[in-house]
Amino acid sequence: MADHRFFTKSKPILLADLATQIGAQLSDNAAAEKLVIDVATLDSAGADDISFLDNKKYVPALATTKAGAVILEASYVERLPQGVVGLVTPTPYLTFALASSYFYPVPAVVPNVHASAEIDDTAIIGSGCRIDAGVVIAENVEIGDNCHIGAHTVIEKGVKVGPHSRIGSTSYLSHCFIGSHANLHPGVRIGTRGFGFAVGPQGAVDMPQIGRVVIGDFVEIGANSTVDRGAAGDTEISTGCKIDNLVQIGHNVKLGKGCILAAMSGVAGSAVLEDFVVCGAQVGIAGHIRIGTGCQIAGKAGVTQSLPAGAKVGGHPALPVKQWLRGHAMLKKLLKSKE
Repeated sequence: MADHRFFTKSKPILLADLATQIGAQLSDNAAAEKLVIDVATLDSAGADDISFLDNKKYVPALATTKAGAVILEASYVERLPQGVVGLVTPTPYLTFALASSYFYPVPAVVPNVHASAEIDDTAIIGSGCRIDAGVVIAENVEIGDNCHIGAHTVIEKGVKVGPHSRIGSTSYLSHCFIGSHANLHPGVRIGTRGFGFAVGPQGAVDMPQIGRVVIGDFVEIGANSTVDRGAAGDTEISTGCKIDNLVQIGHNVKLGKGCILAAMSGVAGSAVLEDFVVCGAQVGIAGHIRIGTGCQIAGKAGVTQSLPAGAKVGGHPALPVKQWLRGHAMLKKLLKSKE
């Protein structure tokens, strides 16, 4: 259960109304008028809470839960304890996310410009924005309506931020265009100089990085992640991408729609990830390669060659998942034989 010092909860809701809102079916229509007040885990939920079952390892917890209702697949309804109502759906985790979003919606932006913010006279600030203490906004910046710019963020000249976007505290934006409904967490660095140089007899000579970063709508970038501007063309992050904390995106990288990159991943310059690529934690992707649509890359994998659409790989260098797992099994068997 969330600590209400930090999170504001919505009012209770009838189970039937919540089911309609999240696209689930009640296992017992007689419970339609039951009120639920919060979300919780199976082992901590009370009679007024709603929980969920998605992972099979938590089936034993279902048998002892005291939740008022549980979101789950139809095949588990018969395992519900007496008096616990099922909200039946083929996608319990997604449906629970929708239920949680009802009880804990993203708070609305409360318009305010702090007196200590430094905003250049040429900057355009949309209506309904909140700009917190110590923010610096340079010349010719454009901030859309209903944005929230966190404390001590710096936005350099010419940057554009689309409406309904949230920029976390101590972030830094330069050489970039940010779409609408973006969510950049604290400490994000967008548009900093790409890692580009030429090596000559006297050592490394910097290559000017004269591109931009272009970020689509509904993109989320986690805390302390970095996105370098392009060397000549643009670094591009398309609509709906989700990037975790501590991720590095190199110059001229292209991320297609809906890509997901877990924490501490790194994508080297000029790599292209097509739509809906998923990278586990600490994945490394070499530069100048293409990862096809829908690829899934296991955590800590090192990808050094282009991958066709739909590939599932793991290991270093990355191999098809089945081949990678067979290799592990063979190595384990070999080591055991040497004992």
